[in-house]
Amino acid sequence: MIEIPEASVLSKQINEHLIDKEIEVVIMNQSPHKFAWFYEDKPERYNEILKNKRITKAKPLGGLVEIHVENARIVLGDGVKLRYLKKDKKIPSKNQLRIHFKDSSILVGSVQMYGGLWAFLKDTFDNNYYLIAKKKPSPLSNSFDFNYFKTLMTLNDKRRSTKTFLATNQRIPGLGNGVLQDILYQCKLHPKRKMESLTDRDMKNMFDAIKSVLKKMALNGGRDTEKDLFGNYGSYQTLMSKKTVGKPCKSCGNLIKKASYLGGSIYYCEECQKIK
Repeated sequence: MIEIPEASVLSKQINEHLIDKEIEVVIMNQSPHKFAWFYEDKPERYNEILKNKRITKAKPLGGLVEIHVENARIVLGDGVKLRYLKKDKKIPSKNQLRIHFKDSSILVGSVQMYGGLWAFLKDTFDNNYYLIAKKKPSPLSNSFDFNYFKTLMTLNDKRRSTKTFLATNQRIPGLGNGVLQDILYQCKLHPKRKMESLTDRDMKNMFDAIKSVLKKMALNGGRDTEKDLFGNYGSYQTLMSKKTVGKPCKSCGNLIKKASYLGGSIYYCEECQKIK
C-alpha cells in the first residue's frame, strides 16, 4: 500500500524519469475492479483529458501521488500498484490504468484491494481525502513540528488507542497501518494502549518516532514490504511487519507477535510495548 514514504519515493522517481514525456493514449479499466474508483465514474474520459499533454511534475500528498500533466492532474490512491515500463516490457495482465507515452514507454496502474485512479482538470476535484491531504503538512516537512502535532489530539482522542489516533480520520494523511507498526515500536507504545495513559514524554517520543522513522523509510526507497515504480522492494527493513512476525525482537529477544485489531493486523513486542 502507498503510505507516506512510498508516495515520496514514487513522486521522486516520476520526477526523475517521466518529466516532459508526452502522452499518446490512455487506456482505462482493462480489468474491471469493484473497488477501483474513477473521477466522476467516467474513466472513458481520461484519454480526452490527458492525450497529447506532457508530464510536468509529481508530488506526494500523504498516501497519494499527484502527477501534474499541464492543466490536468492524475491522483493515485494508496491501494494502487504503479509501474513504469520501458519499450517492449510485458504489461501486467490486470490493470485499470495504462498511460502510453510517445516514446513507447508505459505507466501502468493496478488496483490491489482498493484504490483511486483519478484524472481531472486542475481545481475540479472535490474529493475530501484529497483536499485534506493537500492542506495538511507532511511529517517529512519542517511544518510538521511538535507544536502542530499536539494540536491533532482532541478530548475525544484521549479515549482512543494509539493506533486509532495515528492512523484514522486523516489526522496525519498517509500514515496508515503499515508504517504505524515501526513508529509505535520505536517509541515503545503498544498499538492498543489508550492515549489518555500517555505522559508528555510519551507524546514527545511518539512525535520523534513519526519524524525519524518516516524519514528513514523515505530515504531508503520505501519499506521492504512495498515496491517502487520499477517493481523493486524498498531498502528500509521493517522491524514490525509480516516479515518479522515470530522472530526475536531486536531489543529484548522476545518473539514478535501478530494480532487482529480494528480491521487490520498489528505487530508488537509484549515486553517492549506494554499496555499500561
